[in-house]
Amino acid sequence: MRKLMIAASLLALATPARAQDRALHDAIARDFSTNLSSLFDHFHRNPELSGREVQTSARMAQELRALGYEVTTGVGGTGVVAIMRNGAGPTVLLRADMDGLPIEERSGVPNPSRARQVGPDGTEQPVMHACGHDVHITALVGTARQLAARRSRWQGTLVLIAQPAEETISGARAMIEDGLYTRFPKPDVALAFHVAAEIEAGRIEVPLQIVSSSADTVTIQVRGVGTHGASPHLGVDPVVVASQIVISLQSMVGRSINPLEGAVVTVGTIRGGVKNNIIPEQVDLGLTVRADNPAIRQRLLDGIDRVARGTALAMGVPEDRLPVVTRSRTETTPATINHGPTAQIVRDAIAGQMGAERLITQQREGMGAEDFAYFVAPEHGVRGVYFSVGGTPREQLANAPGHHSPLFRIAPEPAVTAGVEAMVVAAEAVMRRR
Repeated sequence: MRKLMIAASLLALATPARAQDRALHDAIARDFSTNLSSLFDHFHRNPELSGREVQTSARMAQELRALGYEVTTGVGGTGVVAIMRNGAGPTVLLRADMDGLPIEERSGVPNPSRARQVGPDGTEQPVMHACGHDVHITALVGTARQLAARRSRWQGTLVLIAQPAEETISGARAMIEDGLYTRFPKPDVALAFHVAAEIEAGRIEVPLQIVSSSADTVTIQVRGVGTHGASPHLGVDPVVVASQIVISLQSMVGRSINPLEGAVVTVGTIRGGVKNNIIPEQVDLGLTVRADNPAIRQRLLDGIDRVARGTALAMGVPEDRLPVVTRSRTETTPATINHGPTAQIVRDAIAGQMGAERLITQQREGMGAEDFAYFVAPEHGVRGVYFSVGGTPREQLANAPGHHSPLFRIAPEPAVTAGVEAMVVAAEAVMRRR
């Protein structure tokens, strides 16, 4: 009954957008000047790898406690959960991811990261915020500050989370498995945004349906029979078998999947061999698999098993040396799909506050994945809205480096302030005091 009442109240909010709140806009601008600019600088200079966001987590906890939130750390590893209760009403989760990437920054910004950190393989690596997560966590603090100051405008419970390990698509699930929806108030609505280098700074896109694809990490151990490179007939060359598997996987996508469906199988790594004149025992392939619906996702994963085995048999690999296909149990996420009616409420609210001209609709640029999907998976009954906030000035759009590039750069002020304003407006739209 409670879910039905909340759903009805959310749909009832789909009314003409309210007049612009200049006080909110001005307050966010002042906050960026006095607080958020330096906070962004700190996060940008000090990124941390997935699952190792110890200092970032501590700083987020410090900032949110200072604003009056009840803060719990160590959720799902380094995750932070902050709660503010403000009477009866919906529970709304606001999420920001906080991990960086093992990339050496060459963006040319005046405050580059020079951070280095020991990764999961035990080697020290350079680290960079090459996907804009520094924008996300800075904006979460700004959003927390504005909502704490505007409690007269909303009612319900806020659950703010700083999530680890989005880049390995494992942090959201880790937080849920650590009791996010049992130890803390379970949300009715979950909101998040991602800064986008391909969108003009300050513009916003709120999809009404699919946001991002599913992703699965798959490895294939292609095994052969080693021998001298000058006598290939005495062995079974796993380099050749692996090469044929790579080509056959692309044929599988191109010839067994409806071309109108989103489907990608990318072989991102090939590792094998120790010397030019030795046919090795094994070659390892690393794959990422993307799809937009569960049926296609399963067909791709099953097809990889079939292609790997069939190719190896056709090329003479012995039964006891057939490929071993492994699907990661941690680096995996379903597709992220917005709850249409709630996304429309958010769109209307943002249009009313920030101007309809700030909203854009554009074709997806690729099949990126996002583990926000775990927070809004169907079994949880949480309505999700995930949107994009532009981060590149108009005059730089034509040459903007992509995400995960060492050249990646974002204009902090318009990205952070637009992100804060949109998140505050979205939260208030679904928690409006009546």
